[in-house]
Amino acid sequence: MIVRSLLKQGWFWGIAGGALLLTAVVAFSQGEPKAPVEDQCYSCHKEMEALPEGLILDDVHLKAGLSCAGCHGGERTSNDPDVAMSRKARFVGVPSKKDIPRFCGKCHSDIEFMRRYQPRIPTDQAEQYATSVHGKRLSEGDVKVASCVNCHTAHAVLPANDARSPVFAMNVPSTCKRCHGDADTMRGYGIPTDQFDKYAKSVHGVALLQNQDTGSPACNDCHGNHGAAPPEVASVSQVCGRCHVNNMQYFAASAMGRAFEREKLHNCEECHGNHEVQKTSDDMVGVGDRSVCVNCHSAGDKGYEAAGRIHDHLMQLTTVYHEAEMKRSEVDRKGMDDVEISFLLQDAHQGLIQSRTLVHTFDPDRVGEKTNEGVLKAKQALELSASEVKAYRFRRQGFGLATIFITILVIALYLKIRYMERK
Repeated sequence: MIVRSLLKQGWFWGIAGGALLLTAVVAFSQGEPKAPVEDQCYSCHKEMEALPEGLILDDVHLKAGLSCAGCHGGERTSNDPDVAMSRKARFVGVPSKKDIPRFCGKCHSDIEFMRRYQPRIPTDQAEQYATSVHGKRLSEGDVKVASCVNCHTAHAVLPANDARSPVFAMNVPSTCKRCHGDADTMRGYGIPTDQFDKYAKSVHGVALLQNQDTGSPACNDCHGNHGAAPPEVASVSQVCGRCHVNNMQYFAASAMGRAFEREKLHNCEECHGNHEVQKTSDDMVGVGDRSVCVNCHSAGDKGYEAAGRIHDHLMQLTTVYHEAEMKRSEVDRKGMDDVEISFLLQDAHQGLIQSRTLVHTFDPDRVGEKTNEGVLKAKQALELSASEVKAYRFRRQGFGLATIFITILVIALYLKIRYMERK
């Protein structure tokens, strides 16, 4: 009754609107980052409209209360430039490009200091960077290479799980592209600048950039983060094997893997490529036009014969599996029971997946053993589907006969009634 009375008088809407406005103000005030407390560096530079380009108040350093003086030194509580930026206050100003890793490492390499803010962050980034291609070239005086600020920015540093951060998983390829896709920047290094374009079309790039699957590898998953460097011959399979574990183990134990090691070939990369890794297909194996096996093997050698046999095994299973899947769909359309058929097809599909993984053993017998298991399950699914379709037809015939019988009975009853009425 009270609410109804308030509604009639219009007070209810006033109270509700005020509460909603108050909630919005509180939420905004909590979510809006505030300027550092008692920070004359920020206050003066803001008043002079000379804040650093790109500065945001969401910067992790500002939010932690570290402010400008935390990196540049100086006395942040004084508004006297001579005091605030004095040598006595250890003011260092803007570091040179060569000094940036050491500049950031003052805090990020100090375990005790980082434990107060981000205990989970490793404190060996500066050491790792020194071992990277970038770090080595920077130490030699090459100031074109990437340093901390090129990837993390200087005054808009955000956590890696923040979608606005340049090191957020989906942004990493674009961040690397800023340098590695620029012909002027890369001139003199002998490195191509089309890696991003190739990656964007690859199975990994499509998954990350188009499907937003942040579990898909980006540049840093293969090349590393602070210790960034191209994988060497001996480490390519280990890099790929972080995700494709079984493939790596089968390959390493195979005669092909040992031959690759002797010849110092790049393992996975030789068949699948690096930046432009495409979705695999059964046609990659065998002796057809799309096969990668024929790049090294030719008619008459054992590898050529083995590739053909492996492809035949895969085709046998895929053919019978797709046939069984079509039959199962027919059973489903007819409204019959397809539960057991689906389970059999799941087993057959699992056998197909395992067979494709076993390709990396390069052993036709092992692949054939697994495909035979899948073929058996698929054939059982076919037989069960056939019996369900047969049962469906039998039921339809019974239904048709019953319909005819009932129709005759109705007609006979109608005629009997008419006869009795006339009599």
